[in-house]
Amino acid sequence: MTQLANQVVWITGASSGIGEALAKLAAQRGAKLVLSSRREAELERVRQACPRPQDVAILPVDLADFGDADALAAQAAAFFGPIDVLVNNAGISQRTAMLDTGMPAYRRLMEIDVFAPIALTKALAPGWVARGRGHVVVVSSVFGTIAMARRTGYAAAKHALHGFFDSARIELGHRGVQFTLACPGFVRTNVSVNALGPGGQPYGKSDHDIDAGMDPRVCAEKIWRAVEADRFEVTIAGVERVAVLIKRFLPLRWYTAFARRLKIN
Repeated sequence: MTQLANQVVWITGASSGIGEALAKLAAQRGAKLVLSSRREAELERVRQACPRPQDVAILPVDLADFGDADALAAQAAAFFGPIDVLVNNAGISQRTAMLDTGMPAYRRLMEIDVFAPIALTKALAPGWVARGRGHVVVVSSVFGTIAMARRTGYAAAKHALHGFFDSARIELGHRGVQFTLACPGFVRTNVSVNALGPGGQPYGKSDHDIDAGMDPRVCAEKIWRAVEADRFEVTIAGVERVAVLIKRFLPLRWYTAFARRLKIN
């Protein structure tokens, strides 16, 4: 069982949404935190909102272009000691059709959503193996198991996360390194506003499904409970769970016909 009290937890994408909620709940559980995102002022706001700000450090970083992952991991560990739990939460979504999406947009999405989590995990993994313990939390999505129109890059990135981290668990799970993949559905965050829109620019609008989605605090609590139980994977969704079940248990032809009927922004 992974308990957060007195653990050093590094959370990316911690300046808002699920990441902010994860940070506040981890602080309440007694963890020491390192918070990362691009927006230093927002990270400071989250730090001050935690129960013990002195046990929270901020490490601003642009995960689309952060250079040496080993050096960044060393910076994170310099605050409170070796990282015990890495939460790969930072990510970017998409709101464009495949024919309207340029390769630069796909590459940016993959850098943030796939290569950054892999690089940070690889930087920390040798220390975890040496100590015989560590935990990687990957905030994926229901799109890690299903596909929809206007999400070609996003679904590809989330599927890639599952492939990589499920394989890493096979290699390192018996050496004390735990992996938990959390797959939220619609959560009330800025994911749609910040998503890649036409021309690779921010979409700038919030989807109805996102606005009507789960409170990020509820989502974060479910993620931490899954981590504390050392669960391999957890789906955190409402009605969108239906799509997951259709994809899993019915013929792909049926799922494709179902998905084509959905109104997706």
